[in-house]
Amino acid sequence: MRGALRRLGLSIGQLADRGAGASDGVRAMSSSGGPVTATLFPGDGIGPEIAGAVRAVFEAAGAAIRWEEQVVGSEVDARTNSMVTRENLDSVLKNKIGLKGPMMTPVGKGFRSLNLTLRKELGLYANVRPCLSIPGYKTRYDGVNLVTVRENTEGEYSGLEHEVVPGVVESLKVITRDASKRIAEFAFKYANDNHRKKVSAIHKANIMKKADGLFIECCREVSEVYPDIVYEELIVDNACMQLVRDPTQFDVLVMPNLYGDIISDLCAGLIGGLGLTPSGNIGKGGLALMEAVHGTAPDIAGQDKANPTALLMSGVMMLRHLGMREVAEKIEAATLATIAEGKYRTGDLGGTATCSDFTKSICDKIK
Repeated sequence: MRGALRRLGLSIGQLADRGAGASDGVRAMSSSGGPVTATLFPGDGIGPEIAGAVRAVFEAAGAAIRWEEQVVGSEVDARTNSMVTRENLDSVLKNKIGLKGPMMTPVGKGFRSLNLTLRKELGLYANVRPCLSIPGYKTRYDGVNLVTVRENTEGEYSGLEHEVVPGVVESLKVITRDASKRIAEFAFKYANDNHRKKVSAIHKANIMKKADGLFIECCREVSEVYPDIVYEELIVDNACMQLVRDPTQFDVLVMPNLYGDIISDLCAGLIGGLGLTPSGNIGKGGLALMEAVHGTAPDIAGQDKANPTALLMSGVMMLRHLGMREVAEKIEAATLATIAEGKYRTGDLGGTATCSDFTKSICDKIK
């Protein structure tokens, strides 16, 4: 267990785009001894419940975090073309660090995706998701220990669509050298900082020769700067097959936006699902918004049945990003020990415990 925790801690640790920790502004606050102000989006559905669990665990662990809670609007903000308001964005830009629960974009024309708005407007170009087997929680796979690094700003998610003629829609995929080079540099630096041995670039350059070809070209250029890291390329469909065949052959995977969206969820399934998987979005200067990427689960909202693990572990990523490693390890160890013990697992983990029971068990182990 102790060795597994060390590996997990290392893998979730160093995330900033420059250096191995937080941006200079946030680092200065955390090293001064005073609390760091972090933006908190509780989110929708089960979001407020699991955000409450995070608050309770952080308090029990003595985490020096002051939360600045933000709630998205109920109507579209003309300044953002989204229900994410300008004030929501300004909070993250000011604090440079945040934690986000699940959000639901209302169905209907004219609504810009809440998650896409945050990533685009805040320049969160890298999505990082560690996927590691949790000690004591058995799945179909053992020994999973990989990280997906997803380009977050372009590709098929550029939002450039139009109807050519009735019944024919054209959607444009945008790949640029700047964004591809930036995400490749991030992935290799992450691998280097976290003592990882291999980077796998995922693509479909056999079909999209120019778009994915440019992405691969950038990855190859960056790989030459890191001769000690093994570099390989896999076509996306083969990568999916290889992941379910033997995920232990992978270490760090880097890919464009759409492939990253699909493969990161696939990898989450290897270790038990999105309810166990942390995620971090990193921008220029180390600005970071960590998030639980699972859904809002409206069918169990307000029933004290939600599993807060994904948001808690995303909070652990946030603490490590801030350089608060000791308290991060304390929370991580207590969370994993509670899951391994098996007595207070929530329904999605095969147990009958409430969110409150699970949270109390973690707090008791910290104390």
